Amino acid sequence: MITGFLLLFKPRLVRGMEINMKISEIWKLVWLNLSQNKSKVILTSTGILVGAATIMLVLAIGTGGKLEVAEQFKNLNAGAIDITYEYNGNEMSGGGMPGGRMGQSSGGGMPGGMGAGAGQGGSGMGGFPGMFGFSEQTNTENIILSQEDLNTLKEEVSGISDGTLSYTSNADVDGGDLEETATYTIAGVQSNYTQISNLEMALGEFLTEEDNTYKEKTCVLGWQTAKDIFGSAMEAYDETVYIDNRAYTVSGVLEEIGTVASGISPDDAIFIPYETGIKYLTGKNVSPTLTVIAEDVDQVNAVMEQIETVLAESYPEAVFTMSDAGSKMEAANQSNETLTLLLISMAVIVFFVGGIGIMNVLFVSVKERTNEIGILKAIGCSQKDILVEFLLEASCISLVGAILGVICAAGITPLIEYFSVRVELSVSGAVLSLAFGILTGTVFGFYPALKASRLVPVVALNHE
Repeated sequence: MITGFLLLFKPRLVRGMEINMKISEIWKLVWLNLSQNKSKVILTSTGILVGAATIMLVLAIGTGGKLEVAEQFKNLNAGAIDITYEYNGNEMSGGGMPGGRMGQSSGGGMPGGMGAGAGQGGSGMGGFPGMFGFSEQTNTENIILSQEDLNTLKEEVSGISDGTLSYTSNADVDGGDLEETATYTIAGVQSNYTQISNLEMALGEFLTEEDNTYKEKTCVLGWQTAKDIFGSAMEAYDETVYIDNRAYTVSGVLEEIGTVASGISPDDAIFIPYETGIKYLTGKNVSPTLTVIAEDVDQVNAVMEQIETVLAESYPEAVFTMSDAGSKMEAANQSNETLTLLLISMAVIVFFVGGIGIMNVLFVSVKERTNEIGILKAIGCSQKDILVEFLLEASCISLVGAILGVICAAGITPLIEYFSVRVELSVSGAVLSLAFGILTGTVFGFYPALKASRLVPVVALNHE
């Protein structure tokens, strides 16, 4: 059939007996060969199919990972530095004036200022030398970071624009649509907490400085907490919830944040004035997180060094834990980029294997079609035409695999998302997958095509 088709060509004479086939004629030959071997085309393109699907999903998962990181850290201020103290029971610590806060600390909490929790334990008093005096206490003393500590840091450390104190505890909550008492995270915060943590109000207003000063029993609910207790943010506003059997008025509801990278999500918390929580929930036994904001994100490390110096002067034997939001975001992004690079490496390997498959099939095809090549040579077709024909066949096979790969990637996306992996498909990812597929077929098909174009006509015609 192909031989008969070849005799219908109307070649144009070029340089003696050599002819150049029209591109439309070459396409007809390519289409004829591929349509007669559909199963071979599909099987040959399987490697490209897997590679194209992998490339598209890698890009989609990488994009989804970046968006996930951005969402997890969207409530963080890049210049935020969290300072916590963990009491180990045998440190020498600074004393303060009588009446200072006492208690045991626990680790850091949500980035941007939310502490990890309050604890019970040893006692101690916070303070700075020269302001409240300094005395040696052993084994039973615990440092409690205070507003005085925050003020001192803001005065003595250059490059700090703002700061706040916060802590978290757990308490029984009742009211609204709750059929029974439930345990929620209660965060004691100051009035500037929303600015430092980049939180927005969905309804109402946040806690004020007056609420904190007068220890008012008022609260702000996280988005999910409002839905759990009252059904919606609108229903929650200006209602009453009972925290540890005390009535608190809901002054507002926060905008929904979603997941966070670490610590506690604001969506699931209840926020109350800092001093109110100390008075009614935790008592003096509270371990806050002190959060300061560096004016210049590029100077965070320098600010942290200054903070260490100031704290060392105030508490010579204490070891404080400091973490900055920028490092957390950078670490998360690097982890995501490492995963993306690993997946891309896998896709490249798959493409390589698929390309080898195409090369092998084309070698077999050249051998099977040696007589056809001999006829083309005999009637004067140029090497370029034969080279182009076989390259187009390889590219078409790759294109079929790439298209099927893109379709498969879109098809299995819901399955991947079922396992809580965020996938963000894009047109650019599909185009890149198609481009990689065609490029792979062209590169690996070049040598078989070159070999076919260099066959000697007499030898090719006499091949059995």
